[in-house]
Amino acid sequence: MRTDISLDHVTPMAAMSIAISVAAAFLLHWLVYWIATRVARRIGIAPIILPAIYHPTRWIVVLMTLAAGIQPLTFSPRIEAIWSISSKMLFILLTGWLIFSLMRVMRVLLERRSDITVEDNLKARRQHTRIRILYRVVQFIIGFLILSLMLIAIPGVRTVGVTLMASAGLVGLAVGAAAQPALKNLIAGIQMAFSEPIRLDDVVIVEGEWGRIEDIKLTYVVVRIWDDRRMIVPVSYFLEKPFQNWTTRTSDLLGTVFLYVDPSADVERIRAKFVEAVKANSRWDGRVAILQVTDHRADALELRGLLSARNAGLAFDLRCEVREAMMLFLRAEMPEALVRSRQRLEAAEGFADAFTRPSGAVGSG
Repeated sequence: MRTDISLDHVTPMAAMSIAISVAAAFLLHWLVYWIATRVARRIGIAPIILPAIYHPTRWIVVLMTLAAGIQPLTFSPRIEAIWSISSKMLFILLTGWLIFSLMRVMRVLLERRSDITVEDNLKARRQHTRIRILYRVVQFIIGFLILSLMLIAIPGVRTVGVTLMASAGLVGLAVGAAAQPALKNLIAGIQMAFSEPIRLDDVVIVEGEWGRIEDIKLTYVVVRIWDDRRMIVPVSYFLEKPFQNWTTRTSDLLGTVFLYVDPSADVERIRAKFVEAVKANSRWDGRVAILQVTDHRADALELRGLLSARNAGLAFDLRCEVREAMMLFLRAEMPEALVRSRQRLEAAEGFADAFTRPSGAVGSG
């Protein structure tokens, strides 16, 4: 029984030539890759480039060889139509795979040029943030173009692909209200790449939570909270709502230590001990170590100590350790400086004597 998808005629010699062509394509690709690897080692090309493009280039070579090998064959009209459409779609898909692989390699190479692990990493974090945001924006655009080109390759839905390509600039209006939040965050991400309200590894306080910017996606930001929770925040949040960024200009920070002492305490002695405790700590960066009286209440003095460290993590540990050292000093050497509750009775004449009389004398006479 003859079907529409059968071949008109296929000779064994033609089939063998296709198999030999495909095998030769694998062998040729492997040989070229082997030679390119050794040349790259000698001239100093980054070793991650060739492995990244190995698989997409191999299948592109195989597809092109297969297309050339079946030229002598005659297929039924339906088979020819299916092959024409599928080969074009496969070529577009494999080309997109190759482009994405090259983009990923370029991102890694650019990020390697900026060491984010150093103490003063403000410039490196700025570059990493821009690279990551722009990388994801370009990924979205290229993915959109690949999808449109694949649709164009199908005659039945070609008008859909053409429409997508023609309306790329107005896609926000085309998709309607449902896609507005995603597009809003996409545009906010592009804007944030250049305005830089936040960068990777910035120390921020968002919605009352202290954390670091762990990752910046295309439409949302991952904030790593101090207790290892993750807060997922839309990108537009950082352009529309107020938040605290402790490392906008530099990673150096000032920390505070508050002490409450008796109003009669020797502040100068406490100040000297505070400066000594800060300077003795290895986490101090040598910039600021001062103690001041910032408030006076009836029962206590408020002392605010300022100290500095190279980054937020060190500043937090430094504050805790200095606070512990000061409390130990006050308990051991200046217990009179600790805050105590006081009550004083101002009695009228003769009222205080009533509490000192013998109990039997009360009400006598």
